[in-house]
Amino acid sequence: MSTTGLRIGLGEDSHRLAEGGPLRLGGIDIPHDRHAIGHSDADVLLHAITDAILGAAALADIGELFPDMDPANKNRDSAEMLRMAHERVAAAGYRIVNLDCVVQAEQPKLVPRKAAIRKRIAEILSLDIEQVNVKGKTGEGVGAVGLQEVIQARCVVLLVK
Repeated sequence: MSTTGLRIGLGEDSHRLAEGGPLRLGGIDIPHDRHAIGHSDADVLLHAITDAILGAAALADIGELFPDMDPANKNRDSAEMLRMAHERVAAAGYRIVNLDCVVQAEQPKLVPRKAAIRKRIAEILSLDIEQVNVKGKTGEGVGAVGLQEVIQARCVVLLVK
């Protein structure tokens, strides 16, 4: 049994990439020649965050809450899914201390967009921007990420009761 009220969660997601943009990432559209393929809007970063906060609170995962077999989730805005998951986490008595996220993508480079992505995530979750960190890593031209076949994201979250 936890005596500190602190809970750590890990979320991760990946989506195949296809020709044509823009790329939806962190709740914003990024001009790019590829887009992520998915049942919803395929925002790999928001999906990883959603799973991280749900996992930290020991609640359902994103696939249970928003199954891809449900037509209601077709092209669904991942920001809406994240907000709904956050409401469940808050109802369970938890609040977010901080998020630390990594996006693995050969392109586009995230440095020019990191501030906008952090701001959007903070807005969705009603957090201060200092509570949200996003890092970009490439595949160094190797593997599915390096060959721009896939985009991946991971997120670690700290919750407090």
